Formats: sequence, structure tokens, C-alpha cells
Amino acid sequence: MKHFRKLVGPYCFWLFILTIIPMFLIMMYAFIQKGNAITTFSFTLDNFSKFFDPIFVSVLVKSLILGIVTTVLCLLIGYPVAYAISKCKENTQTILILLITFPTWINMLMRTYAWINILSNKGIISNVFQFLGFGEVSLLYTDFAVVLGMVYDFLPFMILPIHASLSKMDKSLIEASNDLGANPITTFWKITFRLSLGGVLTGITMVFLPAVSSFVIPKLLGGGQYALIGNFIEQQFINVGDWHFGSAVSLILAILVIVLMGLINKVEKYAGYQEETKREKTKKL
Repeated sequence: MKHFRKLVGPYCFWLFILTIIPMFLIMMYAFIQKGNAITTFSFTLDNFSKFFDPIFVSVLVKSLILGIVTTVLCLLIGYPVAYAISKCKENTQTILILLITFPTWINMLMRTYAWINILSNKGIISNVFQFLGFGEVSLLYTDFAVVLGMVYDFLPFMILPIHASLSKMDKSLIEASNDLGANPITTFWKITFRLSLGGVLTGITMVFLPAVSSFVIPKLLGGGQYALIGNFIEQQFINVGDWHFGSAVSLILAILVIVLMGLINKVEKYAGYQEETKREKTKKL
């Protein structure tokens, strides 16, 4: 027990320093009033009421839409990729998963700057279009560039949990479905997809949460005019210096994230219950 405490002690210390204290400060700043020169320690909800201005709400809605679009595209691309990988031999699967995770070893800033060189009017895509006679093309600082950068950065986090679910799936259930005369489409929707739903929900969580709060990719690929909730929070803390309003917006975003995670957790538990029920029925047959 003492040995265990020694091992956990440093982790708990850094968790307290880097997580608990910052969260306490954010909650404190969100609920106290901002003075002219110094912070006045009086309780207020003005920091939250200010957020419900139509301009700020539109920023949140735009961030949620971008997060949903990014998540849907990652799912549409990631599921077929994960499914194809799960059908390969084990050695091939290991190599392919390694190739997919390899870009995540590189710093996000470096990956984003690489897209700037590719999408700019002097980049590779523009040079190809000029070679084909279509003239100079610049995709940088557009919605397309932001979505592309988001999907590129977060796609591995969709593929990995789905692949884990598919690789652990009981293949005898698919064989039983085929033996009972089900066509491949029916087998996929009623067996494969349902059994991999846990991985899908985990992937959705791992993609949507960072996508909706991201500020590096929209700032670099979308230009200064692309304002999302992550960029807005950054501006409040660094440029404007309004830590109180920035803390309130951060807290609102954290509450939305917690609610979303709770809903996904409920759906995941239901999916797990359905999976166990299906397995029990199959065993009885």
C-alpha cells in the first residue's frame, strides 16, 4: 500500500497543480465581479448573462456546427478505413495502424503549417491547377481549409476506437448471420455496426470535443476572421484581458461538454446492453 502511494503521489501532485487549481481559478473568476483596477470579490452572474448576446451565441453555434461537420466527416471516412483494416491479417493491421498514428507524433502546429504551404496560392494544389491551365487557386483562409485541417488532425481518433471494436468482435456472429440467409447489407447493419457502436461513440467523443474547442487550426487555416469559441476564449484571456468573461465562457463550454459526454455514455451503456442481449440470444439458438 505504501509503495502504491509513492507511485501515485507525484501523479496526484501534478494533477492538483495543473488541473484542480486552474479549474478552481476559472470558476472563481467566472462568478466574481470585475473592478476597474483590481478584482472585487463580489458574487455576480453578469459574466454569464453577457455571453447570451446574439453575437457570442452565434460564435458558439458556429463552433458546434463545425464540430458536428468534422465529426460526421471523420465518421464517414474513418469507419470504412477501420473496417477495411480489421479485415487484414494481424501483421498488416499493426503496420496500417502504425501508419495512421504516425502523424499524431508530430506537433499539431507543424502539421497545420504544412497545410498552409499546400493550400496557399503558391502551394502544391495551386501549382497543379496552374499546370492544368486553370490559373492560380488559393484554398487557404476558407471554410474548406478549416474543415480539412480538422478532419486531418482528428481522423486517427475516430479510426482507432472503431478498429478496436471491430477487431474484438465475435466473428461467429457474422458466420451465423450468413448461415441464416442474411445478405451482406443486413449482416453489416444488424451485426457489425451494432457491435461496433461502442467504438463509434468513443470516436465521436474523441473527435467532437477537441474539434468544438479548437483554436489553433481555425486561427492558422481560417485566418483572423474565422472566430470560433476556442479563439474567442483565447482573445478574452490574452488580447482583451477580461479573465472573468473568458472564464465564464470556458465554464459554459465545459458544462456543454460534460452534458454531451453524459448523453454519449448513456447511449454507449445502452448499446453495450443490446450487445450482451444479442449474444445471449445467439447462444440460446
